[in-house]
Amino acid sequence: MSKSQLVLRYVVFALISTSVILGSQRLLLLIYSGWGAVELALVISTAAGLLVKYLLDKRWVFADDRTSVADHTRQFSLYALMGVFPTLILWGVQYMFWLIWATPNMLTIGGVVGLAIGYVTKYQLDKRFVFNTQSGQSVRPN
Repeated sequence: MSKSQLVLRYVVFALISTSVILGSQRLLLLIYSGWGAVELALVISTAAGLLVKYLLDKRWVFADDRTSVADHTRQFSLYALMGVFPTLILWGVQYMFWLIWATPNMLTIGGVVGLAIGYVTKYQLDKRFVFNTQSGQSVRPN
């Protein structure tokens, strides 16, 4: 796969995951607007986006076709761990937008900004630590 194809796939999947995250946040905030609603929406939507992005990245970006439960468990654990720093970026930016403007639209704009920064960071971490050949994994090229 060429570098431009890889970048295009990663960007498309980041947009899909962003839609899952921000869409589920909006839905959750429509359903529940009580104490801790924003924080709860951030956590639940991030988990949903993480799962979607993992499944897309594993197969279509990093071309990893292993399917055993042990492989998925190990890789998803590493994938989630490598997502801690980018998630802190996302939550920090989003929450800052929320604290300043306290509107759903600004929460969403903060999410777009935070996710854009976070996904650039996440790709580098995943390439190096999750889907690499140095850790004994064989990643097949497309």
